[in-house]
Amino acid sequence: MTQPVPPAAVLFDMDGLLIDSEPTWFQAEVDMLAGYGHTLGEEHYPHVLGKPLEVSTAYLLEITGHPVAAAEFENGIELAMIERLRDGVPMMPGAKELLVALESAGIPLALVSASSRRIVDACLPAIGADHFRFTVSGDDVARGKPNPDPYLKAAQLLGVDPAACVVLEDSPTGTAAGHAAGCRVVAVPHVAEVEPRERVTIVDSLRRVNLAFLRRLFDETGDIR
Repeated sequence: MTQPVPPAAVLFDMDGLLIDSEPTWFQAEVDMLAGYGHTLGEEHYPHVLGKPLEVSTAYLLEITGHPVAAAEFENGIELAMIERLRDGVPMMPGAKELLVALESAGIPLALVSASSRRIVDACLPAIGADHFRFTVSGDDVARGKPNPDPYLKAAQLLGVDPAACVVLEDSPTGTAAGHAAGCRVVAVPHVAEVEPRERVTIVDSLRRVNLAFLRRLFDETGDIR
């Protein structure tokens, strides 16, 4: 029987990859800590980029001397983000076009985010929930990124082999998760550098990515430059 041409599915990160929300996250963290008398400098941005909220919270409270309980901090950040998201959030360049093209080609798509379910659900109207067969939030797995669990769960829900999937990410944390799951990874880094490695392809914009590009990731002789 003829095997389908990969990718069997494409798994999308959300923050910083599909939507330009990472600066909003950081500003919410800056404002939250300012309320406790702490100034958070830009040098801390790479340390929280793409991290699950509990990880970035632990980092921020550590460097500021734990001015508030972690649960209170996380809840405050999420409520601030939901308030900001009500005004909408811009899509990253090329994101909407890629979603539409892959969906039109019949490629199964899933959204895989480190953010909580309530943040994912708040963002989906701007992205278009109908593009995805499944969404996986940070609440849906026991171990979040950089562990492979979120991407393994998405592949399982879609009924496909992770090795036949492409993960699209923007952060080192998410890239590590996709790579650990055995997927091909396309990284579009913005703030924190992503190191090149086997099965990881780095591009400067989603505008560089189309179905032909993704298929060449599985062709050992293909030129994806």
